[in-house]
Amino acid sequence: MMSSSTTEGLVVFTAAVVTVSDSCSRGERADISGPAVVEILKKSGFEIVHTRIVQDDSMQIQNALVHLALEVRFIVTTGGTGIAPRDVTPEATEAICDRLIDGVGERMRLEGAKKAPFAALSRGVCGVREKTLILNLPGSPGGAVESLEAVLELVPHALNLLDGKTEH
Repeated sequence: MMSSSTTEGLVVFTAAVVTVSDSCSRGERADISGPAVVEILKKSGFEIVHTRIVQDDSMQIQNALVHLALEVRFIVTTGGTGIAPRDVTPEATEAICDRLIDGVGERMRLEGAKKAPFAALSRGVCGVREKTLILNLPGSPGGAVESLEAVLELVPHALNLLDGKTEH
């Protein structure tokens, strides 16, 4: 059951972080990006309900997103957003979303380009599945953190809008 809880009148949104990486899923490399994203979300008041590592495989990514969307309000993926043949996270995300929010990906790339010229090659998307917001971040720890920080202020408002709270 998807949830949000309240603490002293503040809504605490639930979140999950999914690292998409063949080498991390095989245990050949430590996941650095996922924990970095978790730390930022916790500091921003999100309750981290799940963390998961999956291979760069469209069906594994889709399955993880569909199941997690039943339990949390915000899913962040890290990895699989580049242009290499196995980078399929955006396509997997698009396949299970009801709607895409193009401006969020645009903002991440715009902010990223200020520091890293290759940010333009990142294809991360943001979308909605029912009342869950799903955001794709790059796989590098720096790119993941900077991309999340570029759009994090938008997330609570987006989640409130998905709850039908349209007064602003």
